[in-house]
Amino acid sequence: MILDLHNHSIVSDDGRAKVENYCQWIRKREIPLDGFVLTEHRQFDDVSDYRALEDEYGILILKASEVETDYGHVLVFGVNDDMRAAYDFTRIDLPLAQVLRETERCGGVAVPCHPGRPRVGLFDHFEAQGVVEGVSVIETLNGGSRGEEDARALALAQAHGYRGIGGSDAHIVSQIARCVTRFPREIRDGEGLVESLRAGDFEAVSWK
Repeated sequence: MILDLHNHSIVSDDGRAKVENYCQWIRKREIPLDGFVLTEHRQFDDVSDYRALEDEYGILILKASEVETDYGHVLVFGVNDDMRAAYDFTRIDLPLAQVLRETERCGGVAVPCHPGRPRVGLFDHFEAQGVVEGVSVIETLNGGSRGEEDARALALAQAHGYRGIGGSDAHIVSQIARCVTRFPREIRDGEGLVESLRAGDFEAVSWK
């Protein structure tokens, strides 16, 4: 099963894509993508209901979040009420250690994204502030990466023993499915995604 784990819709302040337009693009281009995750910035969208789109287009649509920490941006999967009470998703300076700890405690998975990117990536902060324990998975392939950002992420993931996912970081329709994650088993919902991420049974794939 192939999922794109990092995307933004118009719900995000810088998103320009409607979710249905993502679905239309995938089907029109005959992209072999089974589903995608909406990781809206600094929030969890518990209002939008995409079940009708899932049925119409035969595409799995899941929700997560992208939060901002003192070590860069982090994707949070398996968001629930306990997690939203544990830390403030709207903050731009969340302590990474807290996000990792509380996400794990609440049954989710926290994944630093675009870690090779300056300022908002994990590894610049590792070099400046030291390594934070508790990271196990990072985004090694990002559709918006420039230059050597992904190569840097891959090299440092290998050095630290992290597993890697792929996500497009799409903000407009044509950016979806640039980088994806392949899972050997079917995923039907957010709980299944978290289980597969925790099991480490996946691989990042670039379709750039």
